[in-house]
Amino acid sequence: MRSVAVLAFDQISPFHLSVPSLVFGQVGTSGEKDAPYRVDICAEQAGILSTPAGFEIVVRHGLDVLERADTVIIPSWKRHQPLSEPTRAALQRAHQRGSRIVGLCLGAWAVAGSGLADGREITTHWSAAAELARAFPAVRVRADTLWSDHGDLVTSAGVAAALDCCLHLVRSDLGSRTATELARTLVLAPHRGGSQAQYIPVAVPEALDNDPIEHAMVWARTHLSEPVDLDTWARIALMSRRTFTRRFRDRTGSSPQQWLLHQRIDHARLLLESTDDTMDRVAADAGLGTAVNLRQHFHRQLGTSPATHRTQFRLSGTSAGG
Repeated sequence: MRSVAVLAFDQISPFHLSVPSLVFGQVGTSGEKDAPYRVDICAEQAGILSTPAGFEIVVRHGLDVLERADTVIIPSWKRHQPLSEPTRAALQRAHQRGSRIVGLCLGAWAVAGSGLADGREITTHWSAAAELARAFPAVRVRADTLWSDHGDLVTSAGVAAALDCCLHLVRSDLGSRTATELARTLVLAPHRGGSQAQYIPVAVPEALDNDPIEHAMVWARTHLSEPVDLDTWARIALMSRRTFTRRFRDRTGSSPQQWLLHQRIDHARLLLESTDDTMDRVAADAGLGTAVNLRQHFHRQLGTSPATHRTQFRLSGTSAGG
């Protein structure tokens, strides 16, 4: 069982606090004994914390939980509020011990304040990015991505992106199949890449059933094993190639080709985790052509090989009941 410590503070938003609890607490819903994560809420001092929602929350754990946590999540923070020395030291010790440190939304302020992000790149909500960059000049701040993952240090944009980021962490820990099933349970999109833009002008069309881009996306997902050239794809949407490309980027924050490649990689991950198909068969079914192409794209996108991914997440899936 993986241990997740979620750091709360006085006047924390209950909504932000609920995000990691919802995602990591919902994995393995067949029973507590089968749950792959243990989630503990902690604070600098255990006790009662006030919230801006008009009610209080009881936190039963102090910073000692960080000493044994595999992942430490800071779900939010107050702008310009410095970290206390005990909290900063606890985060640094946890990181040095090997914990994954995660800052969701304004939690990036606490990550930056810990000193762990000096000389590195982090993501936060676009509205706070300029202030954060001025407050911590040693940190490179991005406002144009949903989340960034350096392995030991993970940061995300606002609440919706925080959900995406937590799902990404579940996918990294337990595999694509488990993350997709969890997303379905939570009624979330199964996968939005961290490089996707935070602000998308047409995120949700008024009439989704009549949205030609959504129709084209669904069509592409059901034809991943086939060649999907841009001209044919544009015709499915009843648009010119140029208009389709522009509208697709407005709708998703990425180009059609980039989006399609992410869909193919994610489908390949699912096949690797759930079948015994050969690498050539997985590559063909995912529309990646050959095993060589599969290995190249897999390594470029995920930093590992298909064979290593299959071995790792077959074992994870067995232990997690997924």
